[in-house]
Formats: sequence, C-alpha cells, structure tokens
Amino acid sequence: MNTVFIGGSRHVSRLPAPAKERLDNIVKSGFHIVVGDANGADKAVQKHLSGIAYADVEVFCSGDVCRNNLGDWPTRKVQPAKSVKGFQFYAAKDREMAQAADFGLMIWDGKSPGTVLNVLRLIKAGKKAVLLNSPEAKTTTFKAVSDWEAFLAHCEASLKSDLKERATPEEWALQGAPQPDLLDLVKASTTSPEPAAPDLDVEINQALGVGDSRRVVELLGTIARDHGMSQVAKDSGLARESLYRSLGADGNPEFATVLKVLASLGLTLTATRAA
Repeated sequence: MNTVFIGGSRHVSRLPAPAKERLDNIVKSGFHIVVGDANGADKAVQKHLSGIAYADVEVFCSGDVCRNNLGDWPTRKVQPAKSVKGFQFYAAKDREMAQAADFGLMIWDGKSPGTVLNVLRLIKAGKKAVLLNSPEAKTTTFKAVSDWEAFLAHCEASLKSDLKERATPEEWALQGAPQPDLLDLVKASTTSPEPAAPDLDVEINQALGVGDSRRVVELLGTIARDHGMSQVAKDSGLARESLYRSLGADGNPEFATVLKVLASLGLTLTATRAA
C-alpha cells in the first residue's frame, strides 16, 4: 500500500499549509505519487514536489497532450473513447488514478464536484480518502461508505445534483462496496504484494501467444504498479525510475528486465511447443 492519488480543484492555485504538511509526510514515507496534469491543485502539487526534487511521481494525462509536468516525471497517457468530450474526457485519467492508488488526498475548493467524485471513486474501490476543504480549513477522512453518506447528507442540493449528473451509474451505486480500515497517510506501508490477478495472467499469456510484445509490456506495467513499483524495484534489483520508463506506454525493456520483473511479481515464463 504505497501509491497515493493526489488531486484537487482547478480553483486551488496555492496549496494550504495542511496540504503541504500532508504532502511532506507522504514524501517522508517514500510513497509513490500519482497526480493529474491540470491547472490549479494538480499544478500546485507538481510545483511543490518539483521544488523538493521528489522523483517518485507519475503524471496522468487524458489524450496525447500533457498540459503540466513540472518535474519531467514519467507520464501515463489515458485514451478516452473518441466519442467522450468535455468533463468526461478528463475524468478518464481520474478513474485510472483511483484504480492505481491505494489511497487518496483531495484538495478541495468547497465547490468542485470533480474533486469530490474522486473521493467517491476511491471509496467505491474500497480505498481510503482524505478531503481537505481549503476555504474552511476542514479535513474529512473517508474509510467506509457510511463516511461518504454522512458527508453527502450535509452537502447542498446543487452539489449533490452535480455529483449525480457527472458520476456514472456504476460509481453512484455504492451498495455493497468494501469498507477496509487502511493506514493513515503518514505511516509507511508494510503490505506484502499479492499475486497478479488471474485475468491479467490470462491476458499476458494471450499476448505472448500472438507475439504482442507491446501488450505484454503494458500488462506487466499494470501489475507492477498495482503491487507497488518501489517493491518491484527492490525485489528485482532494478532502478525504480528505469522500471517506470521500461514498463510505460512507450517502453521497450530488455528481455533480462522482463524476466526479473516477472520473478518479482511471482510469475514465470514457460516455453511450450506450438501445435
């Protein structure tokens, strides 16, 4: 559990002191940070992390153009469907970050539905989220569906309406979502990596079967990020920054690198005679 999704409102151009304090605690704990490329809070977070030369950052972008990457960090470009426009176009990367992270820190202007939707996405995925209301200097921690429901009960009707309109039906339906008790942001993770999800194993085998090397690298990158790239780097003896580049969208890792990553993930590569 060592990946943090940090997001926020476009109207937050300067980080409040509590946000900086939380960021510094995350950095001290050595967590991997995923952040968007928008102006406002995303750019302010990037500026803070770049100013302290923190390297373990990945910038998510919707489409081919990355608007802000102040630290020249590795990027992950999320391609929404061609028919998707406006808010949903940029929400595609937020959904990816919510899935990639273990918990989230959202810096809110007190009005933006997009920032609150990221809390919903994290809760929906069974993850913890902290919402910093910048104007009110108030912090809300979400560990379970009940926390979300309590927060929603005190929201203005207009915000509730905006949230429901922008959320997908699957996101808005929270019934049955898991409610784990995760660690605080200031604590280091000691969770051991779990084996790769079976469906990803199957997809890797399928990609190997048809010789789709690009897809193999993409899937290995997905599994590695889910496990925690820092742990994969430690287990494989490879540099974390190098792994991000090798297993990124345009990566072309050496075969020896692929074998080391597979071994660190508890996977093996077996040759069989073709029919």
